Amino acid sequence: MKIDNFDVYDLEKSIKASKYPMAVDIKTLNGDITETVLTLGNSRRGSGHDNFLHGITVNFDLTCSLKMWIEMQRYHFKDIVSSQSTVHRITHFDIQKQVNEYVWDSTVQNLQDATNKYNALKDKSSDEAKDLYLQILYNNPSGFELTARLTTNYGQLKTMYFQRRNHILPEWQTFCKWIEELPEFKALCLNQNYKKER
Repeated sequence: MKIDNFDVYDLEKSIKASKYPMAVDIKTLNGDITETVLTLGNSRRGSGHDNFLHGITVNFDLTCSLKMWIEMQRYHFKDIVSSQSTVHRITHFDIQKQVNEYVWDSTVQNLQDATNKYNALKDKSSDEAKDLYLQILYNNPSGFELTARLTTNYGQLKTMYFQRRNHILPEWQTFCKWIEELPEFKALCLNQNYKKER
């Protein structure tokens, strides 16, 4: 699993917005993290008190197994901006380089043999070619890794973190360790001591 090209947006603006409910003049507010901000951010998930976390947007490229992608689909507050496609490109990938270490060599070899056979066919519109292409698609292992660009927010990442940090898939554990390193995430979402830099 790999995470690249990530950016965090509107951290200070969302922290400032978390102070709106108690403000009369919002022009006097700032993006400083206060005890109230920490209390709101660390409130129970789904309570509504931590809604400002949804304004802190995170964009990143994630490369992970098909198995993790299936599980990622359960989270609603994330968008896949674009992704690699097995449907369009399965016979063009270097299969050995696309699979993780848990895929058996025999599986890789079988898939490579079928891919070589498909690529050697002259008529890709024949019934034989279509059938072979579907066999390749449906026999693609769960350990096949693809990259997608995602956009989400601290609120959703907080949910993912608490649901997946001890998951059996090592990819989820690595993902959760990455989440911990996002700016101010530990303070805002994991109730860890906040020390303001001076």
